[in-house]
Amino acid sequence: MLTPESFRSYPDQARQLAVSHIDLLSQLPLSFLPLLLREVINYDWKFPVEREELDYQFAYLSDKSAAELAKLMAPFAQLKLSAELEKQDWVNAPVQFSEQLSAYLWATHQIDAFRSASVDYVHGLNASKDKAAQPPQRLGMVAIGNGVVDTRYRLFRYLRRLGVYYTNIAPEQGIGTFKEHLTARAKSNPVPFAHWYIDGADIESSDASLTCVSYNSLRPIREALLSKMVTVMRPGGGGPELLRTELARMQPKDVGLSDAHDGPVLSRFKLALLTEGSGTQIFSTSFVEWSAREALRRAQPHTLLARFTPRRREASIHAPGLSTPDSNKLDPEASLIDADMGAYYTWINQQRLPGAEKASFIVWFEGHSEAVAIGPSLRAGTEDSRLLRLQQVMDELGKS
Repeated sequence: MLTPESFRSYPDQARQLAVSHIDLLSQLPLSFLPLLLREVINYDWKFPVEREELDYQFAYLSDKSAAELAKLMAPFAQLKLSAELEKQDWVNAPVQFSEQLSAYLWATHQIDAFRSASVDYVHGLNASKDKAAQPPQRLGMVAIGNGVVDTRYRLFRYLRRLGVYYTNIAPEQGIGTFKEHLTARAKSNPVPFAHWYIDGADIESSDASLTCVSYNSLRPIREALLSKMVTVMRPGGGGPELLRTELARMQPKDVGLSDAHDGPVLSRFKLALLTEGSGTQIFSTSFVEWSAREALRRAQPHTLLARFTPRRREASIHAPGLSTPDSNKLDPEASLIDADMGAYYTWINQQRLPGAEKASFIVWFEGHSEAVAIGPSLRAGTEDSRLLRLQQVMDELGKS
């Protein structure tokens, strides 16, 4: 039986949220409740959009009568769980419970029923939302190929068919143009966590209206994390399973991240980038791609600038010298290929957000003449060979 004391270990706002809805939570089946608590327990560290979505979910469930709620939860309640699962500390460890639940549902051939119940629930939740609310007109900007002098690689092969392929862009002031648009949009609509700049090297900005994340700024954090990872992965250190557990339990202070500097939301976001992303600790291209993905998925920004820079060549986490990267070990050509795919995935992730049909997106081969712009006012699958400044392309994109 749930009581206010059940949530004593939750962070302040998460505890208040859970206790204020304790009657509702007590009516939810065990195959659903811990999945909701998994979101609740991190409430204090969620972005505003995530909090709004969770608040709405509680309002949606609370608005149901007892009979309506029982009908809604019936597909979940019909799932058969083991006594071992029921004895788990699913209140204080909902993430670990969710992983074990998934494995159990697979093993007992109930995963299809669970998926069907989940899909129906999400569809009902989304259908109940006010469709009159207008999502922001999003703008995604991606720069790739920093440091590449020349290439025969065919860029933007997946994006060209979606927008206009520009072949004669004047390269001067290109990245500056992106930054100016980012700053201007942030100043005109200073919503917290709505305007992001993600860079594979360094960011020089003190603009409080921007949310900035860079690979180099997290170097001490990455090195501290890598040291812990190497220790666990050594023979006798515990192996992959222990590493996964250790990463899931890690707190920002464990690797030197400070809430005082970034605030609790951003510091935990940065930690998640390094503990949940594959290769984000070592390769800047992986870091930028994953950071853009997570920013779009979680914060749903109005504006995103992602700049890819050259990554290191292939290296093991056991390799010496990770803390002292040598410029001779950088790999601009391979990084360009990584970034080209990263740009495509960034567009895909932007398309998953509300208002995708009105969103604009541009990717530019930094320092060179190629770019692709995608927007409602631009004709997909076309090519433009006019000599243009990037600002002129942005102006055409802005007409969308």
